[in-house]
Amino acid sequence: MIYIIMGVSGTGKSTLGIFLSEKLGWPLHEGDDFHPRENVEKMARGEPLTDQDRIPWLLKLHDVVLRERSAGSDAIVVCSALRHLYRQILLFGRSDLTSCPAQAAPPTPPDVWFLFLYGSYDLIHSRMLARRGHFMSPDLLRSQFDVLEPPSEEENALTLDIRRSNADIAMEIKAHFLSISS
Repeated sequence: MIYIIMGVSGTGKSTLGIFLSEKLGWPLHEGDDFHPRENVEKMARGEPLTDQDRIPWLLKLHDVVLRERSAGSDAIVVCSALRHLYRQILLFGRSDLTSCPAQAAPPTPPDVWFLFLYGSYDLIHSRMLARRGHFMSPDLLRSQFDVLEPPSEEENALTLDIRRSNADIAMEIKAHFLSISS
């Protein structure tokens, strides 16, 4: 099983990823670690990334997903995956850059699930203002909400409210995992 924890910046993707990795004993692949220096510097200056900035980063993460799936491993990947196209690139790589429109996209493989962390702009913005040591400027949050395309049912997505604790969210994920495993 591959869980891709997604959502706008400040939803707690990394924190949940660490929590789940420790609970499940699965490797964690932090998407921020795969950004080129230029992307990090751009975000730190308060400049939103373009698709041209994101696609090479998404392709690196696709390689991680592909490697883990090919090995039959369980893993957690943390990646904003804000748009449908970005999620398709994570799953199918370069081939989806030139494929059919979204309605004709291949189905999400059954062993990959998106964990979509969501919350209100105000809650997430206040979290971003309070955190220290992260390169992502709180000024970019609005641009992420503007780009966000919440996942559809066809995308194997579990929608999780960030007002809940990580322990509560993990229990919901566990119940979901058990329901699809049986």
